[in-house]
Formats: sequence, C-alpha cells, structure tokens
Amino acid sequence: MIQMNVEDMKGSWNEKKGKLKQMFAVLTDNDLLWEDGKQDELIGNLQIKLGKTKEELSNILSDL
Repeated sequence: MIQMNVEDMKGSWNEKKGKLKQMFAVLTDNDLLWEDGKQDELIGNLQIKLGKTKEELSNILSDL
C-alpha cells in the first residue's frame, strides 16, 4: 500500500487483515475492506481510527 507494491499487498491482504484485527481490537472487517483503487481511502480511514501517521501504518504493515 503506502510504500509497498499494491499487488504484493493485495495478495496477502487477508493474512495482514487478520493480524491487524488481533493487534487493534477496534478494527472491524468494514474498516479493513480492500477495494481496488481505494487504497488511499483505506489508509486514511485506518489513520483516523487508530490515530497513526501514514509512516507509522507503513511500518506496521511492513512488519506483519
């Protein structure tokens, strides 16, 4: 997503989504809904919900 290849992210999104839900109990399936072409919207929603910066989210996603 952010600084990652979108195709790589899309391919492993279900796994990452599960890990994110474990890390952040406030996240729902709707918060983590992947839609082609709407990755920036997804990141923006996660920023708001989690109170994280894009860089922080990028690091979290990279570490998953």
